[in-house]
Amino acid sequence: MGSFCYTDPRMDYHHLEPVIGLEIHVQLKTRTKLFSPVDNHAEGAAPNTLISAIDVGHPGTLPQLNAQALRFAVRIGLALGCRINSPTFFDRKHYFYPDLPKGYQISQFDVPVASEGVLTIEHPGDPSASFSVRIERAHLEEDAAKNTHRDGKTLVDFNRAGTPLVEMVTRPDLRSPQQAKLFLQELRRLLRFLGVSDADMEKGHMRCDANISLRPVDESGRFSEHEFYPKTEVKNMNSFKSVERALTFEIKRQSDLWQTNSPPAIATTRGWNDERQVTELQRTKEAAADYRYMREPDLPSVDLSELIESESRSLPELPAARRARFRDEYAFGEKDVWVLTDDPSIADFTERSMSELYAWMAANPAVDATEENVAETLKLPLGKLASTWIGTKLLGALNARSSDIRTCHVTPENMAELLALLYTKELTATNALTVLEKMLDDGESPAHIVSAMGLRTIGDDVAMSAVIDTVLARHPKEVEAYRAGKVVLLQFFVGMVQKETRGQANPQKTKTMLEERLSA
Repeated sequence: MGSFCYTDPRMDYHHLEPVIGLEIHVQLKTRTKLFSPVDNHAEGAAPNTLISAIDVGHPGTLPQLNAQALRFAVRIGLALGCRINSPTFFDRKHYFYPDLPKGYQISQFDVPVASEGVLTIEHPGDPSASFSVRIERAHLEEDAAKNTHRDGKTLVDFNRAGTPLVEMVTRPDLRSPQQAKLFLQELRRLLRFLGVSDADMEKGHMRCDANISLRPVDESGRFSEHEFYPKTEVKNMNSFKSVERALTFEIKRQSDLWQTNSPPAIATTRGWNDERQVTELQRTKEAAADYRYMREPDLPSVDLSELIESESRSLPELPAARRARFRDEYAFGEKDVWVLTDDPSIADFTERSMSELYAWMAANPAVDATEENVAETLKLPLGKLASTWIGTKLLGALNARSSDIRTCHVTPENMAELLALLYTKELTATNALTVLEKMLDDGESPAHIVSAMGLRTIGDDVAMSAVIDTVLARHPKEVEAYRAGKVVLLQFFVGMVQKETRGQANPQKTKTMLEERLSA
């Protein structure tokens, strides 16, 4: 580090750079466990009901590798741009906890399924803040059982034992808690788009341990690229927010130690206490040698050549590519595109709705567009309309109902019809919300609901004139005040017309006709 000394008493927070790497365990949604034929859906099951002799480590049992889990691991590796190692091997990782009945975990050590990848992270709303994180490795391993500590005793539930996991280890490329959160959010999107995991941190489908240390930077911003200091591993973080808060706390805690010339001297493991919002010391950190890795003698090496070929051909469109395409094809705004592609089910619903909407527009003789040019002619207005009503109105209503777009009654076809009625002003925004709620209730088509409830916009000028005459006749004082210069009353009259027509009057047309009548 040249003449720069890390014990300099003048050191302050601005001269310390966080160095963060993540270890992420992802629960794969296979039908069965990694090495046994037992159901892999332990959530909600009574303790110790989804187990076999293999899961609890009975002598003489032999593991049988789950082919689907291996396929998912290859798919993840390819999506992360990794090198897929073929053949791949399994190893025994020894440690002695109550949740590990065999005394070892079947994992992978020196030949993981995938290695040397990278994930590029777009910053929502700020492309200049994008960054890349190198993926050191992604390997398969079995989950341990679940310990519950109660009244001084430890109870063990083996339902989760043997659940297939893919562990991903990043290089220490992250430089802030915010970057760590953005990385995990993008990784969750990726896993969901791949269809390999629900990746819900709150439910334990994706678990994250963070390794963090600080290193001094001289006043010119230079440091030795290979100069690292003892790291602290932080565990027990079960949400994106808790990862961000735990790392923020650790940066402050470690920077305080540097300020007093006593930076961390050994690697330690600390747990995040969400209630107290602090990390707490658990133990010193184990090294690889402590695990006494050895080749798993009961599982042969696996040639992945065919899997690499088939998975490469069938790899789905990934989140970043879909965001880019949605911006280009549908003219969605920057904020909207993140909402509409955050989950593959939402993205699929949006895409099908847009396809149906273009068909509605091309078939409507009142719309100046054809099947060939509708996308380019109406892309901007339809994109704005759809992103508002799908991304805000529909998803907001589903959230209020604690519902999900995958199970709701609204189909893309009916959503497109609702958008078409809005675009052609056959339905006001106020009444469209009423229609949407009814669609969510029973799945009826917008046209049927509009007809049954009499909600179609009044398009007859004569009828509108009669309503306006009635409203103005009821409010002579307000008419006089408006004509005397109190023009803010125009909105009052618009509201009265809407009330009189039960929201069926076109607001813009109402405003124009009122201005003409009041100025006469």
